[in-house]
Amino acid sequence: MTAAPVPAPVRAELFGPSRRATTTGLVLLISLVAFESMGVGTAMPALVADLGAVALYAWPFVAFMAASVFGTVLGGRWCDRAGPRVPLVAAPLLFGIGLAVAGTAGAMAQLLVGRVLQGLGAGTMTVAAFVLIAVVYPERARPAVFALISSAWVLPALIGPPVSGVVTEALSWHWVFLGLVPLVLLAVGLVVPAVRQLEPPSGEVAAPRRGLVVAALAAAAGVAGLSWASQQVSLLALGVAAAALGVLVPALLRLLPTGVFRAGRGIPTVVAARGLLAGAFFAINSYLPLMLNGTHGWSLTAAGIPLILGSLGWSCAAAWQGRHPDLSRVTLLRAGFCSVALGAAGMLLVAPAWGVPWLAAPFWVVAGVGMGLGFSSVSYLLLQQSAPSAVGFHSSAAQIADQLTVALMIGLGGALLALFTSPAVALPVLVAGMAGLALLGAAITGRAGAQAFAANTTTLSS
Repeated sequence: MTAAPVPAPVRAELFGPSRRATTTGLVLLISLVAFESMGVGTAMPALVADLGAVALYAWPFVAFMAASVFGTVLGGRWCDRAGPRVPLVAAPLLFGIGLAVAGTAGAMAQLLVGRVLQGLGAGTMTVAAFVLIAVVYPERARPAVFALISSAWVLPALIGPPVSGVVTEALSWHWVFLGLVPLVLLAVGLVVPAVRQLEPPSGEVAAPRRGLVVAALAAAAGVAGLSWASQQVSLLALGVAAAALGVLVPALLRLLPTGVFRAGRGIPTVVAARGLLAGAFFAINSYLPLMLNGTHGWSLTAAGIPLILGSLGWSCAAAWQGRHPDLSRVTLLRAGFCSVALGAAGMLLVAPAWGVPWLAAPFWVVAGVGMGLGFSSVSYLLLQQSAPSAVGFHSSAAQIADQLTVALMIGLGGALLALFTSPAVALPVLVAGMAGLALLGAAITGRAGAQAFAANTTTLSS
């Protein structure tokens, strides 16, 4: 009897001679997108003051978000049709050009052009990275890859804002953008040898999807409208949000797989899980500093400590699951949802005026652990169940579900604050809703099991 082959150590699959540069380049690319995303908010007050455009404060964020949605959709289609070779080089270069344009801006118009280019590059780059993971790394090594990707987001979340603040004060806000350009070129140089060896897709090619460009533009406009409205408190903002939802609904019928809204078995539930997980966590994460500062009088520095601890919990849990590639990802996804639900429910002991503010730290570590388990599991299940010709489409769908749900839930928080005026009244309602959202995710997780490829290449939602 022939002995079964022993699987290669996971670390060797990631950092062996054939993949060391690829892994390092991927992590660096994601880190750059994350650092720019986390750091620009710190520099924004100085930026708008310098450009004299305080009234347009929200638009650099909105422009990036809308362009990222558009780039995500078209990047997914591009990768499915032609593979990730060209997108993995073109998208980072476009992102780098956007950094240079924004970094040399002397007026808000040029800054917005730079932000649009950055968003297009970031959206396309993220999808292309997922497609590259599906092509290059064996299935058993993917949990460890996604652990590294999680760390690539968590570290910038910790150091991005303070580094951006120091750079802005010591040099100028311009260098928050320009300082990343050399690192973009380095990341591209690391990835190029790997993508050069990739062959164009063979066998089944993704069928054309009519109306994709129009749907992508509509989704970008809808997310931009929701993002802007969530930062305003007025009847105009309410009207813009309603119009944005009216545009988004038909667009999503083209951009998400069939069955997402009814948690269809397989890929539809995986995509829905990505949205539910992100919405429940990031809505509370966005309002946690207000909860501690506005209700309990903590300083902004102290109010940021639970966010840091939550990020560390995320990173540690992602690293742990990466070292256990043989565990069931469906089970880990359910555990992730339950942890996020527990962390969110714990905020009901923090958010009211009578709450105990220091409980935010341990409960948000629990929520962070849930994200570390859940996000990595969603990514693994997505690639596991996708046909080669649909990896780009499914990856873009998951990211759109993420972006849309987060925008909706943050907007809901803004609406509750406008309705109740007091954070001590509004935020308990929000956290209760987000705990319910996480429990809904836990309830549908059993439907995230693998299905045949043929069932996962559909393009319409129901």
